[in-house]
Amino acid sequence: MRTRYRAPWVVLLCFGLLLAATTAVQAKPFVFTAIPDQDESHLMKRFSGIAGYLEQHLDVEVTYVPVKSYAAAVVAFRNNQVQLAWFGGLSGVQARLAVPGSQAIAQGYEDQFFVTYFIANASTGLTASKDFPKAIAGRSFTFGSKGSTSGRLMPEFYVREAFGKAPEEVFKVVGFSGDHSRTIALVQAGTYELGALNFQVFDRELEEGKVDPNKVRVIWKTPPYPDYQWTIRGDVDEAYGSGFTDKVRKTLLELKDPQLLQVFPRKSFVPATNADYAPILATGKAIGILD
Repeated sequence: MRTRYRAPWVVLLCFGLLLAATTAVQAKPFVFTAIPDQDESHLMKRFSGIAGYLEQHLDVEVTYVPVKSYAAAVVAFRNNQVQLAWFGGLSGVQARLAVPGSQAIAQGYEDQFFVTYFIANASTGLTASKDFPKAIAGRSFTFGSKGSTSGRLMPEFYVREAFGKAPEEVFKVVGFSGDHSRTIALVQAGTYELGALNFQVFDRELEEGKVDPNKVRVIWKTPPYPDYQWTIRGDVDEAYGSGFTDKVRKTLLELKDPQLLQVFPRKSFVPATNADYAPILATGKAIGILD
């Protein structure tokens, strides 16, 4: 049998092409974003640290790209401008519906038991209650972002459940502040009598002295529900190599740096799946936010 001869230059060319292709895959930056639920300076502090941590463990360039709105985060994910995102419950569901095959891969430990605070300006005379405070009807009320789980989806669900009406029929004025920190500021200033927001943001800003308890107070908190999570596109293994999704998941779950966790703030990250967010999907459909 005659042995097939290959000239050395052919072997070298094939090796060079393989090396170039491998390098091209590795050289492609892995980009992530996050919903802008707080002021930009806090988000940069949080996610620049995460970018460095991911880059160190994934052996690929990692870039954090800020966005201006919850909707923009979903659009960037849908258009493959980002491959990973820190979403709220609702925005994560929207993103996974837009990009079939995408997965929720990790959530904060606390995100399994998230709650929304309803807050009131002290001038209303409203105080904390275990039951839904129906005395909020007829007053001015601000949600957070229109795409927020804790700042819009869940509070709207409970308003509709309590009154059998849309918020616009319950309140004198309905607003959307854009983020949780802004909701606190508007209610504390009396611009709106009431608001709804992420409990963690309120608790942290209270601890930091940014909330004046003589001007604004928590009057009710919702039952717990699943919220924030890391969601990754379903095509990243094709783009970055077999097993890349599992590698990202493992890297997030093994994050132990207390400083990085504190800026979220989360005790740790734990496994998450799409099925965990079925209640968000059902609630979104029930109030007409999701098809």
